[in-house]
Amino acid sequence: MASNDNSPMSSPEYTSDDAMTDDLSEFFYYYEPRKSFTENNAATYASSGNPCLDFFFHVVPDTRPKSLISRLQVAWNHDPLTTLKLVCNLRGVRGTGKSDKEGFYTAALWLHNHHPKTLASNIPLLVEFGYFKDLLEILYRLIQGSDVRKIAKEEWTLKKLVKGKGGVRKQYFLSKKKMNRKQKKNKAEMEMKAKLRAKVPREQRIEANRAHMKAEQERAKASRKEKISAMAEKLQDRYNSDEDYKNLHDQVSSFFANRLKSDIQSLNSGDSTKISLAAKWCPSVDSSYDNATLICESIARMIYPRNSNPEFDGLDDTDYVFKVKNRLRKQVLVPLRNALQLPEVYMSAKQWSSITYERVASIAMKNYTDIFLHRDNARFHEYLQNVTTGDAKIAAGALLPHEIIASLDRGSGAAIVAELQWKRMVDDLLKKGKLTNCIAVCDVSGSMSGTPMEVAVALGLLVSELSADPWKGHVITFSESPELHQIKGNNLRSKTEFIRKMKAGFNTNFQKVFDRLLEVAVKEKLGEDEMVERVFVFSDMEFDQASETSRYSARYHRWETDSDSDSEEEVDEAPVDPWETDYEAIERKFKSCGYAKVPEIVFWNLRNSKSTPVTVDRKGVALLSGFSKNLLTLFLEEGGVIKPEDVADKNVKGSLTPLERMEAAISGELYQKLVVYD
Repeated sequence: MASNDNSPMSSPEYTSDDAMTDDLSEFFYYYEPRKSFTENNAATYASSGNPCLDFFFHVVPDTRPKSLISRLQVAWNHDPLTTLKLVCNLRGVRGTGKSDKEGFYTAALWLHNHHPKTLASNIPLLVEFGYFKDLLEILYRLIQGSDVRKIAKEEWTLKKLVKGKGGVRKQYFLSKKKMNRKQKKNKAEMEMKAKLRAKVPREQRIEANRAHMKAEQERAKASRKEKISAMAEKLQDRYNSDEDYKNLHDQVSSFFANRLKSDIQSLNSGDSTKISLAAKWCPSVDSSYDNATLICESIARMIYPRNSNPEFDGLDDTDYVFKVKNRLRKQVLVPLRNALQLPEVYMSAKQWSSITYERVASIAMKNYTDIFLHRDNARFHEYLQNVTTGDAKIAAGALLPHEIIASLDRGSGAAIVAELQWKRMVDDLLKKGKLTNCIAVCDVSGSMSGTPMEVAVALGLLVSELSADPWKGHVITFSESPELHQIKGNNLRSKTEFIRKMKAGFNTNFQKVFDRLLEVAVKEKLGEDEMVERVFVFSDMEFDQASETSRYSARYHRWETDSDSDSEEEVDEAPVDPWETDYEAIERKFKSCGYAKVPEIVFWNLRNSKSTPVTVDRKGVALLSGFSKNLLTLFLEEGGVIKPEDVADKNVKGSLTPLERMEAAISGELYQKLVVYD
């Protein structure tokens, strides 16, 4: 990929072929962000004033693909390289990534359609941000359609509902009712057939039934073979006719082939510690994934080219492909998977005693807990006991906080695993530092129902456990009347239930949160070094009107004025910035109580909404989003102090802006290796 027409872009500025999109991007960059209202009529902004920051703040796991793509295109036209970093940040399961897999896939497909060289050239780095299977999933969705997983999930959900409680019974009675109508219509004919069957000996009927079943199986087998053949022909046509797809397919195949060859060399040399997970995620030969992408054939051809062995000379292409795919399976995938001690290998072989539970990945542990308890109860309980006493470890890195909490309701065994994984997650984060004088505000208003509410509870609890005294173990409810609570409970279940049961309403009054903090600080006579320095606001950003000034502005001041209007308010009154007024009000209150510094506010968006609380240059405010705990590391490491090399402005001092926090999130070594090619 080193030809002149495929060299990296040196300038961050980029112009697309879409003039309208370029104009929109220019509008975002050069003009004051348009002011707007939240769903509850509070003053807000429609944009931060920077398309990249808007993408970073507004794209969450429930963002619709159309909305994500719209923001992605505007951000790319503003700054391609930063946008590429933000796309990878969506996927990142480590560092400061958001672990938003579906959002990343949507963005990756857009990249392939509009900037295919950039996507293909960064293939090795995409695996570092996520995992090997991401590459296969991108190929699969390009072939099967971007919504293939959504359709499959809907079909599975429907099937589950039919098989669920009352589902089968309902379907049975419906089918019986339909059959009764047919029976009445053809009663005479059916009675005649029954009499004829009665004359046939039972042995003959059994034999006829077996023959019928065998014939059905043969027909199904032939149908599958025909379907696979048609799919392969379609894939071959796409590969030969679509240069961009061919390039991506070859890059993915080459990456897998090189990793697998390197892993085999490490295995043969006795150094199994260097073996990657390529063999785990490479599809099994002739599996459904392989049939849908033909990836195993491509990998096998690269590992065993025709000129690598005289045995391949004279073979036609069909026989050659059969031989190299068989070698890929026997000589590469099977030994590497055995060396990795993958639980799936032992589970499929029913060798439960061979499973090394410490090597089971976090998501696999969550998914397989019930199976382990059923098939290997004694050993698995012994392992959990060892984890409890500190004699063994359990993985938790790839899990999101609310996913761990959700496992509490899956049974006693799963609840034990959830408790241990939560503890491991907290311990791992504490190794990077503590949150000094920080507190979480959990929005439990009506608009947060569903997953956003669960995420707010999980992240709020996590912040409380990462915080240092005197704010450790505390949380504030974000409602019409915010309250400071000390979380009660001696385990994960009791703590989460306490937060869920805290007094909640259907409104969110942001201003009162700081009033409550000041009341507590004054009452407890907290010094400057004990006062809250950072407030995490886990919310959907749909705040209530926060102050009298805001209400006055919202009711009487028109931000988008009509040039023909002679309204007294518009003529005599200068434009008012409601957030500026609120922030200054907070600052005055803190100073009047003897606190010189206003806490940094971290707005953490959990729902797809259009509200942006502040603009790009507002100091002392951060705009974050997503369901992952990874972004908390921005505030754990070195007490949340950003190093100059992590942001564009090397002379940054004092309070940080939302843009500087975003730059810090995508400043890691891996992000610096990303390159824009087209």
